[in-house]
Amino acid sequence: MKKHASEWTPISGNPAVEQAAVYLQSLGAAGTVTGSKHLLLTPGMNVMIDCGLFQGIKALREKNWEPLPVNPTDIDALILTHAHLDHCGYIPLLVKNGYRKKIYMSRPTRDLAELILRDCAKLQEEDAEKANRHGYSKHHPAKPLYTVKDAEAALPFFEVCEIDTELPLNDWLSFSLHPAGHIPGACSVRINCYGKTLIFSGDIGRKISELLPAPEPLSRADFVIMESTYGDRLHAQTDTAQELALVINDTVFNKGNILIPCFAVGRAQEVMHLIYRLKQQRQIPAPVPEYLDSPMAASAGKVLQHYPEWFAIDKKECARMFNGVTINQEYQDTEKIIRRRGSKIIMAASGMLTGGRVLEYLKHYLGDARNTILLIGFQAEGTRGRALLNQAHEVKIHGQYYPVKAQIREIEGLSAHADQTELLSWLKQFKSGKPSVFLVHGEPCAQEALRVKIKDELKLTARIVKQYEKELLFTVPLLPEAEGK
Repeated sequence: MKKHASEWTPISGNPAVEQAAVYLQSLGAAGTVTGSKHLLLTPGMNVMIDCGLFQGIKALREKNWEPLPVNPTDIDALILTHAHLDHCGYIPLLVKNGYRKKIYMSRPTRDLAELILRDCAKLQEEDAEKANRHGYSKHHPAKPLYTVKDAEAALPFFEVCEIDTELPLNDWLSFSLHPAGHIPGACSVRINCYGKTLIFSGDIGRKISELLPAPEPLSRADFVIMESTYGDRLHAQTDTAQELALVINDTVFNKGNILIPCFAVGRAQEVMHLIYRLKQQRQIPAPVPEYLDSPMAASAGKVLQHYPEWFAIDKKECARMFNGVTINQEYQDTEKIIRRRGSKIIMAASGMLTGGRVLEYLKHYLGDARNTILLIGFQAEGTRGRALLNQAHEVKIHGQYYPVKAQIREIEGLSAHADQTELLSWLKQFKSGKPSVFLVHGEPCAQEALRVKIKDELKLTARIVKQYEKELLFTVPLLPEAEGK
């Protein structure tokens, strides 16, 4: 057996028994909300939970080009919590650099991850080509982080897992997936490791959602590695549907357009259903055209219709929410939508305004005070979405600056992430014993606020994980004969 993760020393008084350590090491989403990659380092094998891309400010994005501090060939298993880019987007690079083991995930995550990875690779190729054509990249030539061919090479390693079913990894480790309510297919991961129970939360969803059930309850844990995205915030306790109706009606009255940057998986489908419901109830004008300008969001919607068990609504209702929505497949048709007269509701990726077709709409709509840019999800540091929330007077798109005159609105209730109260409630479920808590996937202010709350209200010890630093979880005695297994 490889001694991957620890240095072994004889236990005092019994030289026939060795002591080995189990560590946690975060390679991303430590002090930031992107690039989720968490390693569980054990004497028998190394397990990675999530393998995401860094997004946001340039300093973070540049980390995607840096080699990992571990050799991908030394990782023995990869478990994916869900199919958002900051959790799965690095997989093609991991495989390209030598990873050849299984990548475990739920059924919806498997289909969605394939869509997202293909789309991400395609966009990178297109962006590199455009940068080379127009000369706005500092790199000559500009190259994609990975290609569609690289993404396709990762797919044979995907392994679908049934929910709530324990699967062995070796003699001392097993794991199971449990729905987390964040997006369809999203799960928390329970790992049984040398008699200890570890919970990797993944992204934790809301207690009440337009489309999704609440996170599945869990009971016992010795160690909890949990996200802290909204660790310092409470979502507004307002009626989300009424907030959305007010934004749409005000903008239509002013003869403006409503641009909703959407995450293609999860948020786009939730907003579509909410608008469908508002039109059915005649709370917004039914004739206002609605466009989904994201082929991946459309494809994701079709995929998700195959998994009605992951929704809080029935299959027919899920299908009906696409009624009346014009789906734009071709990039050249985006200009036609922009030029179309009259008010429109447009949903386009990406959700943080980091790229994609939404930028073309932004170029045309930012300078008109009649229009509304409606932000509905977390906006990471350094993204255009965060800049707009921070009342930036201009934003830079493709090398040019565009003045901000449009109305910038935010509806927090449409976030897919649990807020501080919901995070604490989720953590309270571990009633047997006092688990040690490790905070990941959050910006420093959010993590510190949540750490203090966990200490004061739950009387638990919580640590903020630092990137690349190994956190000792526990030690285990191993008999010498186990080494040969």
